[in-house]
Amino acid sequence: MSIKKRIYLDYAATTPADPRVVKAMTPYFTNKFGNTASLHSFGMEAKEAVDKSRKIIADAIKASAKDIYFTSSATESNNLALKGLAWANPDKKHIIVSSVEHDCVLTSAAWLEREGWKLTLLPVDKNGMVSPDAVKKAIRPDTLVVSVMHANNEIGTINSIGEIGKICRERGIYFHTDAAQTFGKLPIDVNRLNIDLLTASAHKMYGPKGAAMLYVRTGVKIKPLLHGGGHENGLRSSTVNAPAIVGFAESVKICLQEMKQENRRLIKLRDKLIKGILKNIPDSYLNGHPAKRLPNNANFRFAYIEGEAIIMQLDALNIAASTASACSSPKLQPSHVLLACGMRPQDAHGSLRLTLGRWTTEREIGQVLKILPGVVEKLRKMSPFK
Repeated sequence: MSIKKRIYLDYAATTPADPRVVKAMTPYFTNKFGNTASLHSFGMEAKEAVDKSRKIIADAIKASAKDIYFTSSATESNNLALKGLAWANPDKKHIIVSSVEHDCVLTSAAWLEREGWKLTLLPVDKNGMVSPDAVKKAIRPDTLVVSVMHANNEIGTINSIGEIGKICRERGIYFHTDAAQTFGKLPIDVNRLNIDLLTASAHKMYGPKGAAMLYVRTGVKIKPLLHGGGHENGLRSSTVNAPAIVGFAESVKICLQEMKQENRRLIKLRDKLIKGILKNIPDSYLNGHPAKRLPNNANFRFAYIEGEAIIMQLDALNIAASTASACSSPKLQPSHVLLACGMRPQDAHGSLRLTLGRWTTEREIGQVLKILPGVVEKLRKMSPFK
């Protein structure tokens, strides 16, 4: 079976910009193009738009606008959170991160370890969930920060970050969460969840690439990665990307307005996909928590075949999917997330991530359910593992 129109099921990797977002951004490329650091009317016009955007994003997580710092990516925000905290608090030499974090958190933590900090990697259960008790046991007198992602980018498991944040707050330890996959999909209140630092990115929520943010609670000691003109209150020097920031704010507004209705729609499609695959493909298994998972995430493993082969076959049939996170899949190594969940390397290699989004239709899900069983069967006939 061949599909004429391409089907995109890799929304966790990136999303297309919503036309409404593009429309909001357009004037700031042409007519309102001023540098926010300039004192003339062009600069003031751009600065006003950025300030308005900062408040929109802050209000979305119940934060103060002065605690929002714009960056270029979630990777930059996560680097700034961990390294900035470490440099500003050299007397606290212990950091804790979960073993299923995004590569940018894990590699930042590993870099700090090589620079003299002590690192504890938190284990997860078979569903990829971090236990608050494990956090409690890992904390030491010299612990500086705990970093646990809100929801996993590969398998979609949602962590109990409110409980973890409470533990950290009671012990006077900073709590950072990577919310790149949840901002705009799940309600977030940084006060109720006891979050001190939070990362989010526009391109995961139908905004532009090149715009992200780090929330830093007032009073948190942190130093910058970049030095220059002192933009973003001295924490992130670089000419402010006003068009992208305006687009980021517009994407946040749209996501919040449509969140409840869109989540209901996505959960219905996601569950149809999960049930159809598990029912019609032998030796197929769901990765991640069966209930506490992102509305748009379905991650599977198929015995006897490799995920890369599935991706290539599906792409040839005009279906875009992934086998791990977009940042690590080219490495052709087993997913560190699935290995941390206790999976054998040969099983972890057979993973497929299908992530849905704003333009996913029920018809497309039906087409995938028709095509995927044949792809898996074909690959198993050629597999040396079966």
